[in-house]
Amino acid sequence: MSKVSSDVLREGIQGILEGAKAKPRKFTETIELQIGLKNYDPQKDKRFSGTVKLPYIPRPKMKVCVLGDVKHCEQAQAIGVDSRSVEDLKKLNKNKKLVKKLGE
Repeated sequence: MSKVSSDVLREGIQGILEGAKAKPRKFTETIELQIGLKNYDPQKDKRFSGTVKLPYIPRPKMKVCVLGDVKHCEQAQAIGVDSRSVEDLKKLNKNKKLVKKLGE
């Protein structure tokens, strides 16, 4: 793997965006970026933690549901996000109708 400068990355993304404008699609196009860190084991090293706030909403119609323990469910409810606890997930065990309804 090699290092990529931010200028080269921006030029590449700009080229993709120009190509998207030249031939518009009937769906929302996205760009993915994967970063590999050399000599870094995420299981052992916990140096990187945090969040990044995007300057725009990537998918305005997307719904989010937090699957977590009681603490995380309370935090989700405090900010108005749907949540399910471990007990709620156990109720869904092998009931395909309820699982499908959860996904909608």
